[in-house]
Amino acid sequence: MNLVQVNQKNKEDNMNMNYASELDLDFISGHDHHIAKEELLKLILDKKVLIAIKDYKICGWLRYSLFWNNIPFMNMLYFLESERGKGQGRKLVEFWENEMKSKGYKKLMTSTLSDENAQHFYRKLNYIDSGCLLLPGETLEILFVKQI
Repeated sequence: MNLVQVNQKNKEDNMNMNYASELDLDFISGHDHHIAKEELLKLILDKKVLIAIKDYKICGWLRYSLFWNNIPFMNMLYFLESERGKGQGRKLVEFWENEMKSKGYKKLMTSTLSDENAQHFYRKLNYIDSGCLLLPGETLEILFVKQI
């Protein structure tokens, strides 16, 4: 873990937020089974993976890509089971939103399955339902947009 370049520290819960480095690859890929390790490495090198660090250990991460090559799209927000329900996901999303705003983006996107509770989390963060995607044999995916 590269703690030298920590971008933001949350004094309330001793959580740091930063961009992931190559040193974080094995830990994240060991938990994130929705992306190939090689693709994850590309995102890390492209500064598209943010990590939350608590007590010098990764407790969560957010990875994103660009939808239509110009809208930041949050592909994954994940926290270890022991770290859930403490408001840290909200803090990491807000950190990402501020980073995207500082890069000149005006709009953000994400999605979640219609049978997941994450939809309520995103709505509380002012993400607006903006459509859906239904692939054959899959659960309905809800798309969300937020102006920043």
